Amino acid sequence: MTPPNAPAADAGWDAEADFVIVGAGTAGCVLANRLSADPAHRVALIEAGGPDRHPFVRMPMGFLKALQNPALTWQFQSEPEPAMNGRRIPIPRGRIWGGSSSINGMFHIRGHRLDFDDWAAAGCSGWSYAELLPYFRRSETSWRGDGPFHGGSGPLQVNRIDTRRLLAEPLREAAARAGHRVNDDYDGEHHDGIAPGEVAIDRRGRRHSSARAYLHPALQRPNLQAHSHAQVQRVVVEAGRAVGVEFIRGGQRRRLRATREVLLCGGAYGSPQLLMLSGIGPGEHLQPLGIEVAKHLPGVGANLIEHPRMPLQFRARAPVTFLSQLRFDRAVLNVLRWAITGSGPFATQICSATVLLKSQPQLDRPDIQLLCNPVRIDARMWFPGVASEQEHCFYITVCQLYARSRGRVSLRSADPADAPRIALNLFTHPDDLVSMREGLRAARAIYRQLPQAALIDRETIPGADLESDVALDAAIAQLGGITHHPVGTCAMGTGPDAVVDPQLRVHGVAGLRVVDASIMPTIVGGNTNAATLMIGEKAADLILGRPAASPLPSSPL
Repeated sequence: MTPPNAPAADAGWDAEADFVIVGAGTAGCVLANRLSADPAHRVALIEAGGPDRHPFVRMPMGFLKALQNPALTWQFQSEPEPAMNGRRIPIPRGRIWGGSSSINGMFHIRGHRLDFDDWAAAGCSGWSYAELLPYFRRSETSWRGDGPFHGGSGPLQVNRIDTRRLLAEPLREAAARAGHRVNDDYDGEHHDGIAPGEVAIDRRGRRHSSARAYLHPALQRPNLQAHSHAQVQRVVVEAGRAVGVEFIRGGQRRRLRATREVLLCGGAYGSPQLLMLSGIGPGEHLQPLGIEVAKHLPGVGANLIEHPRMPLQFRARAPVTFLSQLRFDRAVLNVLRWAITGSGPFATQICSATVLLKSQPQLDRPDIQLLCNPVRIDARMWFPGVASEQEHCFYITVCQLYARSRGRVSLRSADPADAPRIALNLFTHPDDLVSMREGLRAARAIYRQLPQAALIDRETIPGADLESDVALDAAIAQLGGITHHPVGTCAMGTGPDAVVDPQLRVHGVAGLRVVDASIMPTIVGGNTNAATLMIGEKAADLILGRPAASPLPSSPL
């Protein structure tokens, strides 16, 4: 566990490292790589799950199976949702190297530049878009190559979805007729409009998670020790300073000392849970559970933000959708083609396009994202000549980007093995229903335009007869869900409810930082993984005391 020639741990500790990283998720893998790049730094990475070898993880088409696999995920559930007919919403999160970047849909989109400018305006110095763009560029090797908006030599490979079999052309023309910009790059000069999706898939047709991009290249370094299947129980705090962690591995309790810092990278559910188990959080919640309060921080677990979603589905007039590629014989050939050549329909995401639009014209940025799929979400392999209930369908995820509703993460008990309580509180703010309704109507308007409309028989979900506000609100309560983009539960800021400062240091506890999506004070307008990579990149500079990355002289701002 201790690198060669490292000093022995103090009495009472099993081993020590300079930096102890808790969680090998998106940001944790970034830190493991960047901090261990200097051989003088001893780095320990602790992950509750195991390596990312599963075929459902490596093959892009396998991500829905990976999401449902309890061997790869924490299968959390929300508390009964008051505005969602009391339903419990499934919340799968990655328990594997790469965290949720190993099980997600691989979309790579940063969010609107105003999202980050809002952080800076709220007191988070150093977090404006101009200051963060160099970190976004540092993290990626874009298929576009190096340029003012994109990087050409970063760890993560980002490629455009191959839409040749995905009926992208009629959808693009329909969106243009509906008044939307045809956009080549939603992370470039313009954020709005319809654009081909970009995904973290490498040139061999394999998912390129943070584990593949950052962790695997660093594992051979003797100063990086990765501990898998190890569940951290608490952060050890002595005299107001985090000095290490306790974890269980193979049924044995161990203590790992951090001579410099403990870095929590457990995500929007794991990081606040571990803080509270360690006595850092709202005292009125911890004391009744028998947890001694080391630091009263009322914001720990609060400010939970998600991207709510609503399904929209149309039955196709003819068998033209991607369902044809799931016929048994074709599916077998597609899997073999992917495994041997890294190409074919199973080597990419099944998304015709992404649309970013404003539900109301006066908004300063798009508040709705459409993920447009030429296949039903529950599609499965089928056999020729055997009757099938599957119909050819077009499926759209209508995602609300800036929900005003706020949830909370809290402890179920003082036992680290108990899953946290997660109250999403979706649609409890009335403005969220307004935005989602208008997003659904905007999506319908696109699919009613030719030539897309010529491919459609009728709307099946939620149903074309549901048009009034009341009817749509009822459908949202019955069918709505989340896009698995939780943020905000260890929010960065300077006010009384902030958990970390703009250096990502936990307020009032020395030697302890949080580095993951939980530090976002507000959510970004797009899939959150790209922004979490950026957080990891910037955090590495903050931790090591390096100057902030400077904007390019030709920065397009």
